[in-house]
Amino acid sequence: MNLQEKIKTLATQYKDEFIAVRHQLHANPELSFQEFETSKFVQQKLTDLQIPFTIMAKTGVVAIIEGKNPKERIIALRADMDALPITEENDVVYKSKNKGIMHACGHDVHTTCLLGAAKILQETKGDWNGTIKLIFQPGEEKNPGGASIMIKEGVLENPKPQGIIGMHVHPGLNIGKFSFRTGRIMASTDEIFITIKGKGGHAAAPHLTTDTILTASHIVVALQQIISRNNNPISPSVLSICAFNGGNVTNVIPSEVKLMGTLRAMDETWRYKAHTLITKQAKAIAEGMGAEIDIKIDIGYPTVDNDEHLTNSAWKLAEEFMQKENVEETELRMGAEDFSFYTQQIAGCFFRLGVRNEAKEIIHNVHNPKFNIDENAIEYGIGMMAWLGASVKI
Repeated sequence: MNLQEKIKTLATQYKDEFIAVRHQLHANPELSFQEFETSKFVQQKLTDLQIPFTIMAKTGVVAIIEGKNPKERIIALRADMDALPITEENDVVYKSKNKGIMHACGHDVHTTCLLGAAKILQETKGDWNGTIKLIFQPGEEKNPGGASIMIKEGVLENPKPQGIIGMHVHPGLNIGKFSFRTGRIMASTDEIFITIKGKGGHAAAPHLTTDTILTASHIVVALQQIISRNNNPISPSVLSICAFNGGNVTNVIPSEVKLMGTLRAMDETWRYKAHTLITKQAKAIAEGMGAEIDIKIDIGYPTVDNDEHLTNSAWKLAEEFMQKENVEETELRMGAEDFSFYTQQIAGCFFRLGVRNEAKEIIHNVHNPKFNIDENAIEYGIGMMAWLGASVKI
């Protein structure tokens, strides 16, 4: 039996075991940088597999598996562990036990698949060359991103990987399929916080107040023109104001209004130019309407850029493993991922695992309270991560 056949056989054999692992993780979600019990669970699984590990960024876990000729190639495999502040609406036996917290982005699946791959790689380490570094990462969902912290603490050193591979669930892609894309695949993301202040007062006497609601409304509308009239239209960019908070009664103009939003961009030069334009535009409007304004743009994740050589190698291997018709080119996405920090340092490949099954009504997108997966994807995810880790060329 060759290595590919071994990995497929083991992935099928361990499927139920790791579906149970996914249930455990899904039922016990933890928020970004608070993944203490999740981290302990991962550590115990690695201990059971006799895989050595270290702790980084408080809850991050980094493990090493050495195959034959350990220095020949060093590949990192990464999974994120954190959940989101969302109340789950699924009626399943493994529903979240932690009120207001849910694995709504599939990080429980990512962690499960990497643990499953670890078991297979440990069992087959006499059949492949090189060293695999397993990275179980905290805090993907929250600035500054767990990846950036782990990099600062040396996750890409001792030994230094030549490349890194990450996988993400794709609720728009049918079960049994994977998707890859070379080059720039995901946008940068920055968080925008704007506070408008002025003299509040009675709504019947607006001339005696500074209308912070009206000022904020003008700012929201005007900021959209920054994208439509300053950005090159063939370069994708999105500016969304997602929170507008101010006032609580019908007849009082509030003294303060807060706006929050996000900027997404595919071009790093435009990204920072937009910061300047947002600040300039908002300040000018506030000044013209007699209000005070405070603007903070929290720099987030850069673009995710897949290395062409590594990704093409992984893509070809995926076609061998799943058959060519089950591997697609994934779409360009305006979502963001802190996997981007790794791709700034070393060659990276970030690919997608299909989890959709309309017949089972598994159709909801990530960050949705009804998000779920067809759990047959666990077998495919485990197998693919193990196969790529053992076989991909740098």
